[in-house]
Amino acid sequence: MSQRLSSTKQSPQLTRKLFELGQMIKESGVEESLLDLVNIRVSLINGCAFCTDMHVKEAKIHGERELRVYHVPIWRESPLFTPRERAALEWAEAVTQIAGHGVSDDIYARARDQFSEKELSDLTFAVAAVNLWNRLNVSFQNPPGSADALLGLTKAGLS
Repeated sequence: MSQRLSSTKQSPQLTRKLFELGQMIKESGVEESLLDLVNIRVSLINGCAFCTDMHVKEAKIHGERELRVYHVPIWRESPLFTPRERAALEWAEAVTQIAGHGVSDDIYARARDQFSEKELSDLTFAVAAVNLWNRLNVSFQNPPGSADALLGLTKAGLS
């Protein structure tokens, strides 16, 4: 099979704006550790190998405990997550899998119990952004680890 196109090369201005959005999300005030967990969970749901690989490495660089990363797919059963993290993971799943059923009032209420209006809005932008990255990387089959040097992820020591 031939290699697919590079969306970053074909659409550099859009890619730059998406990176800018990512930077704004990091500066929004939502905890970096929470964003790491959400990015991993959404990328797993979407089957994005490139993004899952990248976000696991980011989480390690940011000091996340290895076992918690392993427990992201089983967060409901795991005792390792705070109520705020659970609400964020549930919200991220609902927003990612929004087709056909939307986001229930119960999930919204649990999220609002843990997040201010601004935090929940910012978190939703974060979920939407990682979903967009997932769709780009899955569509164009970007290989996991292929941008590690560019993104500074080699310092995770997970090559």
